[in-house]
Amino acid sequence: MTVLVVGDVIDDIVVRPLRGVTADSDTPSAITACPGGSGANQAAWLGVLGTDVRFAGRAGAADVDAHTAALAAAGVDARLAADPGTATGRIVVLAEGGRRDMYTDRGANLNLSPADLPDDLLDGVRLLHVSGYSLFHPGVRDAVGGLMRRARERGVDTSVDPGSAAFLAHTGAEAFRAWARGARLIFPNLDEGRQLTGEHAPSDVAAALATDHAVVALKLGADGVLIAAGDGTRFRLPSPPAEVVDPTGAGDAFCAGFLTAWASDRSLEDCAGSGLAAAASAIAAVGARPHLSPPAPQSDRAP
Repeated sequence: MTVLVVGDVIDDIVVRPLRGVTADSDTPSAITACPGGSGANQAAWLGVLGTDVRFAGRAGAADVDAHTAALAAAGVDARLAADPGTATGRIVVLAEGGRRDMYTDRGANLNLSPADLPDDLLDGVRLLHVSGYSLFHPGVRDAVGGLMRRARERGVDTSVDPGSAAFLAHTGAEAFRAWARGARLIFPNLDEGRQLTGEHAPSDVAAALATDHAVVALKLGADGVLIAAGDGTRFRLPSPPAEVVDPTGAGDAFCAGFLTAWASDRSLEDCAGSGLAAAASAIAAVGARPHLSPPAPQSDRAP
């Protein structure tokens, strides 16, 4: 079963201060450049976890080959549009004390158009997963919304990860809920869920969202996940123990782990556990993508 992911592809710069930040002067830091973008991260985790995955997005023309190759290495069929005039999006991530502050320039992602999302993207697809970043910008939202409508006309399920509490606060909860309504699954974190519903307690947030979606997976960070389904199912699972090196991409990994199990028709408990295991793996390393083992050296000698 193929999962199609639509969302941002980004060049991440992860900054980890090695001691307290010194205002207006130098702070020794570990700085890592790596590929990112919520949608692309989710696709990469899906591929590494063994799901047949396709990704559609947009990058600067100079970077399309490199980003396509990085996704292909994770097992992703990447369909990237090349933007001739706008650079690939960039984010500076300040990762410190178990949190990450992101300084975001979405770049070419803001030019994603209907032409970048042709009908054949949906061929053989069982689920279309949309990163919420693609719903915050009017032009991109129109393009992705059209793809979501075509998916539903084909009987393809849809899912949404809201993606950003800050962008939700700017856009407005009711507008976003209207755009996402009809998605079978939704994956907010607690801050996003509170923005979307006006509720505070996790159980109330999940219950409110379950009126719009068949499955709500409310991500609670170190406290695990709360699952609420339209059939009345409610349960909570704790996060497994993990050292937090860099929390960037943990939510993306959770989505991928959950959807990997969901694509195999496993129980919601298994889906939630798979998501939490992927998230624990993500926070244990720098960067938002799975770390891939280098290929084994090849010998030129005949055996």
